[in-house]
Amino acid sequence: MDHPLIAFVGGGNMAGAIVGGLVGAGRPPASLVVVEPAAEARERLARERGVRVLAAADATLAGAALVVWAVKPQVFAQAAAPCAPFVGRALQLSVMAGVRSEAIVRATGSAAVVRAMPNTPALIGQGIAALFARASVDAAQRRLAEEVLAPTGRTLWVEREDDLDAVTALSGSGPAYVFYLVEAMEQAAVEMGLTLAQGRELALATVAGAAALALRSGEAPAELRARVTSKGGTTHAAITSLEADGVKAAIVRAIRAAQRRARELGDESA
Repeated sequence: MDHPLIAFVGGGNMAGAIVGGLVGAGRPPASLVVVEPAAEARERLARERGVRVLAAADATLAGAALVVWAVKPQVFAQAAAPCAPFVGRALQLSVMAGVRSEAIVRATGSAAVVRAMPNTPALIGQGIAALFARASVDAAQRRLAEEVLAPTGRTLWVEREDDLDAVTALSGSGPAYVFYLVEAMEQAAVEMGLTLAQGRELALATVAGAAALALRSGEAPAELRARVTSKGGTTHAAITSLEADGVKAAIVRAIRAAQRRARELGDESA
């Protein structure tokens, strides 16, 4: 089977997760090339994944059907300048937060841009990424973008680019909210006399199990919660306390704050 060349600009954690997923799914390492200025990251990718690595952009990129942008948003313009002479005919797939597609068009000369917002569980193949495609992206290019991200977890498409700000706030930043909850559960465990290790194991298993149950059952979270919240019982006492403290409203405000910040970052990169 013919595998078109995929070039990555940036070889950090997210790029490494995507590269690792592709190689693990059977894509030949020779069909992947990574531009990464940091010698340590280049050596790790070459050693662990067997892919080609470049310290700087060169004519190799001209053969790429797809370029994955995986640099920090604030260095995108600097990273794109030496790549631009070679990538204008390729599909551009960005996993950068906040950099809008119009800025990618201007920097690369390619009108075919897909933006994706993955999250850190992609590192273990359990992520979810939302994708937005500009009008010039055809069906085959959409499939290629999906295929590249599929080994990292689930994908879904959004119709408006602005929706990616909401995705960033919800699932992009979402793992941090879960870790924050686990921190609180650990603290409560210690205060109640359990060890930190016991609290962590119980909290993580509970979060993972509850998420798996919700995914498998297909029922609304509110219904699942009601099922384990007997009036007058322990869970009811906890939920009543959370409601009294306005926790749900605080979570909604926090996610909306993340959405506003994502929009501001987009404005700064425009």
